[in-house]
Amino acid sequence: MSDYDVVVIGSGPAGQKSAIQSAKAGQRVAIIERDSLFGGACVHRGTIPSKTLRENALRVKNMRQNAALADFHLGEETEMVTLIDRLDEVLKAHDMYMRKQVDRNNIERIHGRASFLDNETIRIHKVSGEAVDIRTQKVIIASGSFPRQSDNIPIDHEHILDSDSILSMLYLPASLTVLGGGVIASEYASIFQALGVKVTMIDRYPTPLGFLDSDMTDTFLQAFVAMGGTWLGNQQVEKVIWDGVSEVITECKDGTVVKSQKLLCAAGRMANVTGMQLENAGLSLNERGLISVDDKLCTQVANIYAAGDVIGPPSLASASMEQGRRAACNALGIKIGSTSQLIPAGIYSIPELSSVGLTEKQAQEQYGNVLVGMAKFAEVARGQISGNTEGMLKIVADAEGKKILGVMLVGEGATEVVHIGHMAMLCGADIDIFVESTFNFPTLAEAYRIAALEILAKRPSGA
Repeated sequence: MSDYDVVVIGSGPAGQKSAIQSAKAGQRVAIIERDSLFGGACVHRGTIPSKTLRENALRVKNMRQNAALADFHLGEETEMVTLIDRLDEVLKAHDMYMRKQVDRNNIERIHGRASFLDNETIRIHKVSGEAVDIRTQKVIIASGSFPRQSDNIPIDHEHILDSDSILSMLYLPASLTVLGGGVIASEYASIFQALGVKVTMIDRYPTPLGFLDSDMTDTFLQAFVAMGGTWLGNQQVEKVIWDGVSEVITECKDGTVVKSQKLLCAAGRMANVTGMQLENAGLSLNERGLISVDDKLCTQVANIYAAGDVIGPPSLASASMEQGRRAACNALGIKIGSTSQLIPAGIYSIPELSSVGLTEKQAQEQYGNVLVGMAKFAEVARGQISGNTEGMLKIVADAEGKKILGVMLVGEGATEVVHIGHMAMLCGADIDIFVESTFNFPTLAEAYRIAALEILAKRPSGA
């Protein structure tokens, strides 16, 4: 008999939800975490710290916009700790909440490092130095990820930083170079620019966030440049060096040279499986340094599943939570509703971006002709009142203008407002629901009606 029915490795969003789902199904569950606090990188080095910083960056940006009310500026050498105030309180409260939830579901918490002896046996190296072997029927790997490093970018965590160490800076720098154009790069670049840092983003692709439609990314870039940021696309970084005095120097293949006080390398992330000895369980990483899974989140070994950042994009906390739940359900043979595949994405840049379902480009590839309705936040009273006029909402519908294929937003409040479209899609509602609904006035949600009316006007006769 095994010691446990399910062992979960990692206590981040995916690990928590998979452990809780397994326990609620009546399984004997253990969750292994190497850090002293629960929550993984999401809680301690990523999502919560960066969003705490973002809130203050947004306040700074808004105060600068309202110069008539207050002449505000951050002082030189502002300490980073003042910009992520209350973070310690938030982290401790979140850790306590998660521990109580795990204990309430009778899940055993094990503090230590996990490694495989075989696909059903895990050795746990505890902090005390003791090694304990446990047996389990099912394993769910949810150990997260760590920043990918390039040979030509010597990360020293002081002048040249990665996404795990960027918030360890003692003072707010005067200038920052950000390498990358993905979610993490775009979030931090816009956040620091809003704080008044001179930010330059450099990436090999022509635009950041290339998985979104161009009207969304164009709006983000326009806002970033309007704040004073610089975007350098189609650039190949050849060398990054710290000059030993005061500047990080970035040299590009075409001869472009960028100098800044600090540099953030956000060149993607790899599966955090160091020391886990996956080969003993019959597992290996793919060419991207991640664990491959099928549509049921099962690895190449039948009793081992994986979820969250360890399997790669979308690498969002919300998606990881749902993946963790689904991995546990699939491992235990619990039926899952088909709607679980529809997961909204939230990018906490300034401005925010969010989407659910298909982008316009994806919809065209899958369905051919589609109808699109747009609503700019400048067209709704709430957008004008709040100064949130650069944003927009887009609805993508089928060729008849009835089925909702996707919803995309850019602008402050996007990650909240997207859930209206998400719920409509989950319920199988058609476009007309946004016209027939009454929205509070003034709200950004009114943009749904404006976009829906545009689609109705484009409907073919008789549809």
